[in-house]
Amino acid sequence: MYVVTEFILLGLTRDAGKQKAVFGVFLILYLATLSGNFLIVVTIKISRTLGSPMYFFLFYLSFADACFSTTTAPRLIVDALAQKKTISYKECMTQVFAAHFFGCMEILVLILMAFDRYVAICKPLRYTTIMSRHMCSVLVILAWVGSCIHSSAQIFLALRLPFCGPNVIDHYFCDLQPLLKLACMDTYVTNLLVVSNSGAICTVSFIILLISYVVILYSLRNHSAEGRRKALSTCTSHFIVVVLFFGPCIFIYTRPPTTFPIDKTVAVFYTIGTPLLNPLIYTLRNMEVKKAMKKLWCSKV
Repeated sequence: MYVVTEFILLGLTRDAGKQKAVFGVFLILYLATLSGNFLIVVTIKISRTLGSPMYFFLFYLSFADACFSTTTAPRLIVDALAQKKTISYKECMTQVFAAHFFGCMEILVLILMAFDRYVAICKPLRYTTIMSRHMCSVLVILAWVGSCIHSSAQIFLALRLPFCGPNVIDHYFCDLQPLLKLACMDTYVTNLLVVSNSGAICTVSFIILLISYVVILYSLRNHSAEGRRKALSTCTSHFIVVVLFFGPCIFIYTRPPTTFPIDKTVAVFYTIGTPLLNPLIYTLRNMEVKKAMKKLWCSKV
């Protein structure tokens, strides 16, 4: 029996002219993503004014964003100009693990950031006690562990899939949904497990975040106008990131084993778009980060 040892990635388009455009556009986007997230990571690490839990979590969100984008963007960029767009079986499985690990890490850190805002706004007197540095470190460690459990479950499902015929993946990176179409077995049960794992994590996390925002908005009615403005500014940034990330994720991972032509475009939003927009949203809408960056980088120059 023929066993597949490599896959062919079709990428975003098969048109030679458009592939050159894909190379140029996504190379710029990827470099901008790395630069923006690296800037936030270094600024928070060095700056003394950004020591609050919110920036502690933002540090890990930017780190996860840079890594998450790196799992898919370089392959897309290189394949745009390559004649032979192949990826080995081992590389494909590694990409599945890494994409789900850093994607889940981003989800869990976003939940931690929402929890931080909830405590800051709803329990301000107990904020420093609840959100101590030790507690923040424990929460981040739990997020790493949770991400590892999730991605291990995904890779376990992927490794169990037998590939004995078709090896052309109509996508720009390896993921379980397109791989299920190529498997030489009935994938109904496997797809249910994917939906109950990835789909449930996306949907439940999104619902938890929405509930936290409703509670926060309800609590703001007792705050001063200035307090409401500041809290809403922070929460609005967070909410924009959540919608941009979870909308596409829920669309991809919470449905029956079918693929649509639009899937690749939707995937671009959460694998490349969100990691790029996060640093822009959190810096452009946050005066503290902008001041810290100015002070730090102007003094360096």
